[in-house]
Amino acid sequence: MKKYTIIILSGFWMLILISSCRKDLSLAPVSSITDGNYFKSASQFDAFMAGIHSNFRSSTSTFQMLGEMRADIFGTDPGSGSVFTGEATQGLEHLWQETLTLDAPGISNFGGFYANIDQINLMISRLNSTTVVTQANKNYYLGICYGMRAFYYFQMYRTWGGVIIQTDPVTGSTIDISHLAKAASSPADVMTLIKSDIDISVNSYGADYTFKNSKGYWSKAATLMLKAEVYLWTSGHGGSAADAATAQGALTDIQANAAGLQLLPAYSGVFASTNRGNNEIIFAIHYQLNEPNATTNNGMAWIQNSFVPQTGLIANFYDSLANRQFNVATDNWGGLLRAPVTISTFRKFSPLDSRRLASIQPAYSKLGNGTYQIAGCFTDKYQGEQNAGARVLTNDFPVYRYADLLLLLAEAKVDQGLDPTNEINQVRARAYGANYNAATMGFPNQAIDANPKEAILQERLLEFIFEGKRWYDLRRMGDSYVYERTALPASQSYALLWPIDRATLTNNPSLVQTQGYLSF
Repeated sequence: MKKYTIIILSGFWMLILISSCRKDLSLAPVSSITDGNYFKSASQFDAFMAGIHSNFRSSTSTFQMLGEMRADIFGTDPGSGSVFTGEATQGLEHLWQETLTLDAPGISNFGGFYANIDQINLMISRLNSTTVVTQANKNYYLGICYGMRAFYYFQMYRTWGGVIIQTDPVTGSTIDISHLAKAASSPADVMTLIKSDIDISVNSYGADYTFKNSKGYWSKAATLMLKAEVYLWTSGHGGSAADAATAQGALTDIQANAAGLQLLPAYSGVFASTNRGNNEIIFAIHYQLNEPNATTNNGMAWIQNSFVPQTGLIANFYDSLANRQFNVATDNWGGLLRAPVTISTFRKFSPLDSRRLASIQPAYSKLGNGTYQIAGCFTDKYQGEQNAGARVLTNDFPVYRYADLLLLLAEAKVDQGLDPTNEINQVRARAYGANYNAATMGFPNQAIDANPKEAILQERLLEFIFEGKRWYDLRRMGDSYVYERTALPASQSYALLWPIDRATLTNNPSLVQTQGYLSF
């Protein structure tokens, strides 16, 4: 049980420190927080719910990797021998090159999701038996728990298909959550659980559409966004127009009842570290400067570990638009570029599209004749802030926002043979701003608009790059979209799902490797 207890308490005790519940700090060490010496007051339930969200935040990089890294965004352009800074990909290339294996699985231990699922299961159990929490808070917290559990299982469903279903808290002195000796349930059973949890979440919230913690807590609107995603997935995978209609109903429910949601006038303003919980955000993962948590003290340090270049290297290149060389004072990304954005991805944006330079930073070499030649690109959607001469990425990471609602609604309409013009053009008009010309840029007037699904897919790429959505978007639209745009050939259709890593298979002999991949 020791390993399990450490996983749970790492986020749990830290959130107690943040909320300054001093009397809780006097608790004697215990072998399990289920022993009856916790969940005695409303403030303890509040602290535990904060811990659930803290652990959710610890999975941000995993959400981004699962949702995006196998898609057509990152990598080295054909014909180029190395990433533009000369920095090594260090194994991340297996994702976009579609060469995942038992020993190069991309993600291990099911993303570590079962640790927080178990926290959620424990919270559900205790909420259902407590009298110290008001009914309103109990309902809201149950809405969070069931919605968030459905989110985790939907991540795993889209990644591995059938996975272990665990809806009761793991208790007892001999059980280690990393060694759950259970076989995986079928994909159909996992989807049944997802939809059931979504329904319970929606019903638990009732008429409460409020947002909490500057939209850093899961809400009814977040559950309804998830519901739309789930039913659009089934609509695109053998479902019916009824599934798309269900998705549309969830999205219009948000529009009608979640107050204040709208597109911001400027795209870049959505991600500014000074603009948290803004009107476009539905649910975001918060990062702030100098948080009292060693794992988040440096903001989104996982971005600097893989997605932005070292300061000393970027200083060798140029920003052609500003006609200047990058410098170590203001361009101090302080990173390691293991996953560059391809130049071809950058060129998919129109120069008139404000999302282009608000999402991607191109770097140029300056030739002897004074002209510039593009050398490579990296993401700069999250620019953070300067702190004591260092850049700290303290932006919020959006999980759901209003532009996502609009484009999912457009997709639901297309699946039903309805007109998506209004939703697509709201997004395009904001993207182009003063440059917007409905006659040439608006739907259905671009060449790509002849196929509305292609138009929505392109718009989602331009809008949500580096928000962990592209791979899932391709998968949701249909297998052919994956084969057309990624390195995965149709002959290896089994690899639409991910392999299970060696350690997980060793720890749980009841598990079976994802079909098509080698086991041991």
